[in-house]
Amino acid sequence: MQSVDVAIVGGGMVGLAVACGLQGSGLRVAVLESQPPQPQAPDAPPALRVSAINAASEKLLAHLGVWPTIIARRASIYHGMEVWDRDSFGRITFDDKTYGFSHLGHIIENTVIHHALWQRAEQNPDITLMAPAELQQVAWGENEAFITLKDGAMLTARLVVGADGANSWLRNQADIPLTFWDYHQHALVATIRTARPHQAVARQVFHGEGILAFLPLSDPHLCSIVWSLPQREAERMQNATPEAFNQALSVAFDMRLGLCSLESERQVFPLTGRYARNFAAHRLALVGDAAHTIHPLAGQGVNLGFMDAAELIDEIRRAHRQGKDIGQYLYLRRYERSRKHSAAMMLASMQGFRDLFAGSNPAKKLLRDIGLKLADRLPGVKQKLIRQAMGLQDLPSWLR
Repeated sequence: MQSVDVAIVGGGMVGLAVACGLQGSGLRVAVLESQPPQPQAPDAPPALRVSAINAASEKLLAHLGVWPTIIARRASIYHGMEVWDRDSFGRITFDDKTYGFSHLGHIIENTVIHHALWQRAEQNPDITLMAPAELQQVAWGENEAFITLKDGAMLTARLVVGADGANSWLRNQADIPLTFWDYHQHALVATIRTARPHQAVARQVFHGEGILAFLPLSDPHLCSIVWSLPQREAERMQNATPEAFNQALSVAFDMRLGLCSLESERQVFPLTGRYARNFAAHRLALVGDAAHTIHPLAGQGVNLGFMDAAELIDEIRRAHRQGKDIGQYLYLRRYERSRKHSAAMMLASMQGFRDLFAGSNPAKKLLRDIGLKLADRLPGVKQKLIRQAMGLQDLPSWLR
């Protein structure tokens, strides 16, 4: 039986961030992952799943020592943002220089971030990567948790971190209730070539029942799109001929970048909001999608998860330095209070945005267009919004 201080179930981006953040603390860490990452060829086409990494997440990844590796592989900086309501005057724009920033964020393929974190964890003698590893049973003891794997291996840990995704097995085993709701939308993701260059600007348009985001990639004519649509419409767009899809996409995007052409396959996945009743329990802490999932309309899901990791790293290190039991709920409560509040605020604001921009009711359309116009014009409003989008309002003290 192997004995560790922290067992992280789930070796995705957020789970690996927690592991890498504990390096040098003197704690023994194990990461349990069902599938090790597959190496990606440098000349491979862009992966379909990308993340908009904000300044707060960049600070964390830099602190973990992986940011230079990520930038060297493939990352697309963006300097501006533009949001508008289709067929109306509502519009708001942001640019970095106006507010004294060098950039607003980066669009990075999830595989690039994941691979950099995995490599970093591999190099650390205090971290044991167990992959493939599947959990069969977990028992919560007074002083440690007992984990049994499907291959018969066993290990004990003083703290178990649930980083095992939206359908978290650990969360279910711990009987933590989950509030969830269907957004009644599916997200279609693809890589698109545009006739006009994107000029390193991230763009998003609201149109009736759909939300369409174009995220700039390193090629000036390539964008990754996230198109949120009702299920039937998303499936129809997924199965449409490339010609029909290109035409519908160009029209939905108001021809903002000229004609669009499909450069990849199209994937569709359902959108569901989730919020765990507790983010921590005796010998357990939940991070990332295991604790919450939100609508992708502002691209904040992974950033929220990385800030969970940052806060949990800080709390574990503090408790360990003070000689306290890192798995006691008493010492995990501060992490839980902080992150539940941040997640609740983000979920509420995303839901409010989505409700306001849903449908084509003329009165509602006028209200949101006036709101966008005021936000674009009133002094101080855009600066607050841009700091929020960059995650600078939600930064743990040790990263400031």
